[in-house]
Amino acid sequence: MNLKILQTLEYTKVIQILVRHASTSLGKELAEALVPAAELEECKRRLQATDEAFKVDRLKGGAPFGGIRDVRQPLHRARIGGMLNPVELNDIGGTLLGGRRLRRFLLEIHEESAVPLLAELAELLQDNKALEDKIRSCIDDNAHVLDQASPELGKVRAELRAGEGKVREKLEQMVRTPSIAKMLQDSLVTIRNDRYVIPVKQEYRGHFGGLIHDQSASGATLFIEPESVVQMNNRLRELKLKEEAEVEKVLRLLSALVAEFADPLNGNLELLAELDFIFAKAGLAREMKATLPMMNDRGFLKIKRGRHPLLSREAVVPLDVELGNKYSTIIITGPNTGGKTVTLKTIGLLSLMAMSGLFVPAEDGSQLCVFDAIYADIGDEQSIEQNLSTFSSHMTNIISILRDMTPKSLVLFDELGAGTDPAEGSALAISILEHIHQMGCRMVATTHYSELKAYAYDRKGVINASMEFDIQTLSPTYRLLVGVPGRSNAFAIAERLGLSRRIIEHARQQVGEEDQRVESMIATLEENRLSAEAERNAAEELRREVEAMKRKLEEERRRFDEQREKLLLKAEQDAAQAVAKARKEAEEVIADLRRMAMEERGSIKEHKLIEARRRMDLAAPQLTDKLKKTASGPKKTEVIEPGDEVLVISLNQKGHLVEWAGTNEALVQLGIMKMKVSRKDLQLVASKPETKAPAQRVAPGVKRTRDENVRMELDLRGQNLEESIMEVDRFLDESFLSNLGQVYIIHGKGTGVLRTGISDYLRRHKHVKSYRLGNYGEGGTGVTVVELQ
Repeated sequence: MNLKILQTLEYTKVIQILVRHASTSLGKELAEALVPAAELEECKRRLQATDEAFKVDRLKGGAPFGGIRDVRQPLHRARIGGMLNPVELNDIGGTLLGGRRLRRFLLEIHEESAVPLLAELAELLQDNKALEDKIRSCIDDNAHVLDQASPELGKVRAELRAGEGKVREKLEQMVRTPSIAKMLQDSLVTIRNDRYVIPVKQEYRGHFGGLIHDQSASGATLFIEPESVVQMNNRLRELKLKEEAEVEKVLRLLSALVAEFADPLNGNLELLAELDFIFAKAGLAREMKATLPMMNDRGFLKIKRGRHPLLSREAVVPLDVELGNKYSTIIITGPNTGGKTVTLKTIGLLSLMAMSGLFVPAEDGSQLCVFDAIYADIGDEQSIEQNLSTFSSHMTNIISILRDMTPKSLVLFDELGAGTDPAEGSALAISILEHIHQMGCRMVATTHYSELKAYAYDRKGVINASMEFDIQTLSPTYRLLVGVPGRSNAFAIAERLGLSRRIIEHARQQVGEEDQRVESMIATLEENRLSAEAERNAAEELRREVEAMKRKLEEERRRFDEQREKLLLKAEQDAAQAVAKARKEAEEVIADLRRMAMEERGSIKEHKLIEARRRMDLAAPQLTDKLKKTASGPKKTEVIEPGDEVLVISLNQKGHLVEWAGTNEALVQLGIMKMKVSRKDLQLVASKPETKAPAQRVAPGVKRTRDENVRMELDLRGQNLEESIMEVDRFLDESFLSNLGQVYIIHGKGTGVLRTGISDYLRRHKHVKSYRLGNYGEGGTGVTVVELQ
């Protein structure tokens, strides 16, 4: 790809941003050298690698590249027998560790979410753990050779530290001696020329003997090595030389080991550079909020809401353009500063980015093409040195393009034919466009010539486009309108700015009839476009509403299905519980009947059978009101009055209504019993006869007062013990006279005082055969069940 084209389309500026995202100098080097590829498979491979790195970046926040250095030079010197210094060896060890860490990271990611290209590169990284451990055992993180690097080095350094300690101790004793301290400039021990010395005043230089190694800038202080420590310092110097020799042995040994692994290490560096470069592309995509484009090699591109990557995301107007399907050439017209040049650069730059394996700042679903080359003639390139005018400069560039282009090229022209006579310039522009169009190139050109608008209408595969201009605000909107040529807005702008209408009309008369016809046609097209756009927006809004409604209905249906399943499951569970409860109650009733049959030897009293039947009916699963209505049919609408024959639905027993007891309850005579039932539990069987029945002859016998109030249970809750005893006595007498065998006294649980008092009373009562507390289902300890004589 021509470097001049890359600069013209500002591709190099994108590369500068890419370089900043690389973590290592190796990755930065690859990013700087990135150029577009001209083969479809290579572009797809590059984009796939970027996509995988983008996925890792999204899931894990990037890859670890810490510790990786460019150690190609040290590796080369080690290969030719050179000795590496501790810093270089430390960098090599850090690079080995960083590569091993990165390899493990990528392979673990691949197990969670497939990233095959990155995993393939990671697998190729060689794990030189032995060399890494050897370097780490000899050199620390501060690039200092450790004592344990060799036994001899450890021994020498131990002796060296002991000797240094003795020398310092000897000198510190001297500086602490009062007679000597007054001769010293400072009471300290320091080092000059790798030997321990003390600072002595100039006038006492002869009192110490030894060697003078240095003096202060003023000459008032001499740094003297006393004669008493000269031999000791000489020994230290010998030990330091031995230490240096041992360190050199260690470094040469490590350098030889590195030389053995030089080729694998260089291979690792290439892989690490490639991985860093790939993750840099992912970082650029994240910064630009770019997406993965679809690629083809058939000359088709479709940019959806594309943005120039170097312009502010908030300020730029998105670009929608399609090229290479119905038409291969777009001719863009419109006013200056309307965005034509930016449109050209955006199309070219996004194509270059996609061919380089970079995501493009556009919406998902954008398609771009792999061109063998992209050519552009953009901007004023006149040259004083070469004595070239604007027109000459453009023509020189265009001639070069026409010579090099192929049918698989993309050609971008800005202001084609400008800089010369309009008539000749437009004719030349049409001729150039026709030549390129016949070759089959994909081309986008901008112009001011109205003749090119007519050319686009007459030529198949060529389409007009324009940059939208708002007449109301006298400013461009920077929107590209494909299919609509640009209008000359000079008259409209002049009129809005206040130019005399007479002058404007005179100017219109100067315009040729053909030009007026073209302008009129463009105006009509503009009106039709605005109308169609409004209708399309309305249809789009309606479509969104329908889709929203559809989503809402689908969501409601889903919730309905879930609720139905839950209700069915709950109904099955409730039914199973109801059946189990009914079965248990039935078994208890049968057991009670058997027990009563055994105790009373077949003479079971009628009220006990009725009570057992009532318990059986109550054990049945309770239906809702709606199901009851369905099962029993609609209730009769006749008014039930006292004396009417009624059916108690829950007991399936017929009786007579005695009276209404409140709003929702009724007192019903069932055989010898009277009981309160719910108003809803009654069904009219027959009304009482209209004629009054003849008076019956009263048979002689015992008169039962309060017979109409006989009941099987007595509720004493809320009463005190004295009142309760009186009620219990009256209740037991009435129950005995009514031939009841068993009654229930409800006293509640409470503190137990009422239960205890009633139990004491029942123990002494003459009609009581036995009594007990209620069982489960009878009220428990809150009820006493009394069996009468």
